[in-house]
Amino acid sequence: MKHSYIIYTILLGISILYGCTPSKTEKTPTLAVTIEPQKYFLEAIAGNHFKVECIVPPGANPESADFTPSQMMNLDKSTAYFKIGYLGIENTLIDKVTKSNSTIQIFNCSDGIKIVGESHEHCDHDGYNHNHDHGHAGGDPHTWSSVASAKIIADNMYKGLIDIDKANETDYTANYNKLLDEINNTDSIIKSYLAKAPSKSFIIYHPALSYFAEEYGLTQYSIEYEGKNPSPSQLKELIDKAKAEGVKVVFIQQEFDTKNAETVAEAIGGKTVPINLLSYNWGEEMIRIARALAVENDK
Repeated sequence: MKHSYIIYTILLGISILYGCTPSKTEKTPTLAVTIEPQKYFLEAIAGNHFKVECIVPPGANPESADFTPSQMMNLDKSTAYFKIGYLGIENTLIDKVTKSNSTIQIFNCSDGIKIVGESHEHCDHDGYNHNHDHGHAGGDPHTWSSVASAKIIADNMYKGLIDIDKANETDYTANYNKLLDEINNTDSIIKSYLAKAPSKSFIIYHPALSYFAEEYGLTQYSIEYEGKNPSPSQLKELIDKAKAEGVKVVFIQQEFDTKNAETVAEAIGGKTVPINLLSYNWGEEMIRIARALAVENDK
């Protein structure tokens, strides 16, 4: 009898202990973003208060991605959706999710960013240079591809988090300031590399570095012409101009054609440099782009 009483007492104590301890199955609330660089920023600010889900998987093109039911579920269960701002596919996502989750909050991370038009400086047969906007209606949607824009994106995320969860504002403020320090350090490293770059021009297949080029006084030449593969005459014009300016770097992205980029690089005696603007490691990628202009251009 005494033995049974002891066992009962132990079991009762265990049940009380577990009853007073928060359930480990209790899930951390979720926030959703469109692309990996956003996830990097938002995780840095949110800390352990939220789990951040990225809707576009690594390697996919966010301008034409098809979304699986599981990806839509990640968005549907989220407290808020932080859209990058100017990717057309985001409008479709918002339309779908608000029908099933009427309480989800939507934040535009690019709010306040001056949209830069994608320009391909192209020498027409009349001998004059002309700028042609192409690729995306309204300008370049790759707003995260510069330090100045990254700061605005981080600020919009910070304000959104406070709006959602005012109780943890102190944590968000500390994390936000730490992230700004990292972004400013990235800016300093980029400038130190670009100061060594012999040429202030570069070539890229798809014009996704408009903000980077504008911020640092660079010229971006795109191989893609008005959203399409270039004609032989357009390629020749680009090659001639690149030779005249001593351009040696041709950036290529895994989501786009590389054949024409390799042709151009060979013709100008340059080199193709793979970049990933959708990398989670935003700062490392921005620095890698600047380093390529300083190092590869000097070869």
